[in-house]
Amino acid sequence: MVLFQQIAFVLALAVATGLFVKNIRQIRRNILLGKDEPCNDHPGQRWKNLLLLAFGQKKMFRNPLVAMLHLLIYAGFIIINLEVLEIVLDGILGTHRLFHGFGGPLYSALINAFEFLAVGVFFSCFIFLCRRNILKLRRFISHDLDGWPRSDANYILLAEIALMTLFLTMNAADTLLQARGYSHYATHGTGDFAFSRLLHPLLNGLSNGALVTLERTCWWLHILGILAFLNYLPYSKHLHILLAFPNAYYARLEPEGKLRNMPAIQQEVLYAMQPETAPPTPADGSAPPPPPAAASAAAPTDRFGAKDVFDLSWRNLMDAYSCTECGRCSAACPANTTGKLLSPRKIMMSTRDRLEEVGRNINANGRFTDDGKNLLSYISVEELRACTTCNACVTECPVSISPLEIIVEMRRALIMEDSNAPQEWNALFGNIENNFAPWKFSPDDRDKWTTEA
Repeated sequence: MVLFQQIAFVLALAVATGLFVKNIRQIRRNILLGKDEPCNDHPGQRWKNLLLLAFGQKKMFRNPLVAMLHLLIYAGFIIINLEVLEIVLDGILGTHRLFHGFGGPLYSALINAFEFLAVGVFFSCFIFLCRRNILKLRRFISHDLDGWPRSDANYILLAEIALMTLFLTMNAADTLLQARGYSHYATHGTGDFAFSRLLHPLLNGLSNGALVTLERTCWWLHILGILAFLNYLPYSKHLHILLAFPNAYYARLEPEGKLRNMPAIQQEVLYAMQPETAPPTPADGSAPPPPPAAASAAAPTDRFGAKDVFDLSWRNLMDAYSCTECGRCSAACPANTTGKLLSPRKIMMSTRDRLEEVGRNINANGRFTDDGKNLLSYISVEELRACTTCNACVTECPVSISPLEIIVEMRRALIMEDSNAPQEWNALFGNIENNFAPWKFSPDDRDKWTTEA
């Protein structure tokens, strides 16, 4: 029986690990479809961001109560699953509570600490379920989450409650069998644990055989649940559990309000405003060579802005996968608050949906084949134009995602690639091009008001 358990466990572990690695490789490939963007400067500041934003969840503490509940779930789930190492080794080696032989009293203290965290995770998840489904906060009932996204969050919370319940029930059955001196359980002597012992009255009526079956069933369901959760992550918003760390490390260090210029366009504007700075036209009449800065900036792409995921940087695409769908960005967005169609959360979700579709296209064809779609098939022009570039979404995001970068790049493509702008904007653009100002006055006449009575 022990040998059968070992074989079954090794097979389950191998299959789950293989599937997880395959999915993570596909996600990495999808992210790297984006343009290169160097993000390796100032490593000290980046490590600080990693510690404060990813581990410490600094931005969450604007709402201390919610932050503590979230931190409890996060820390509890991670720390409790240190026990998974023991479960994995027990499954492979056919042992039971392998680490107890090395830890003794320390082992019991650790399991007691894990039980405190398990109970904390249980009640935190219950509170979050109530917030989502009973209190129905505005950002949780938004149409952004219609369908799978709303169910996804509930499934994860219910799964975590189930895993914590299995953990406590497994410990209760185990310690009760120890107290009865039954079989190999009698050799461990861990003593009762802080919370699982409260379940003993519910289990006392069970026979030894039934308790063994309950303990083994909880053990199997606990580890299989964790392996299933691991393979659920790539299809869930909870992928941020893994990606929050690289996302925090590679976050932009520039001020949030700073927009990146396009050097090639910036140089053309300079030539228009100061013609004397333009390079001379060659004698053969060909176009003058671009300045080195503009040439190097334009070299990686022949497109202005972004029409599809390939035109965004790999960091923008990692942002899309890292989005927690918490909705804090949309709740802070003034355009969204006033009833405009724009929702920064939806921008990130739509970018991820398009990237996933591109990934499936590559899987099916070996390479990407034109499907007649782009990001504008997912994100409307009305959404893009509603953005005021106020950076509220960037400031609020707990994992340093920037929906604004995607919005700005897509707006650039609309105007510079498709000439798609409101008539009022086109008039302004024409005035700037011809008169070097938004107004329809010749530069020579602009100061006449100073001489008029």
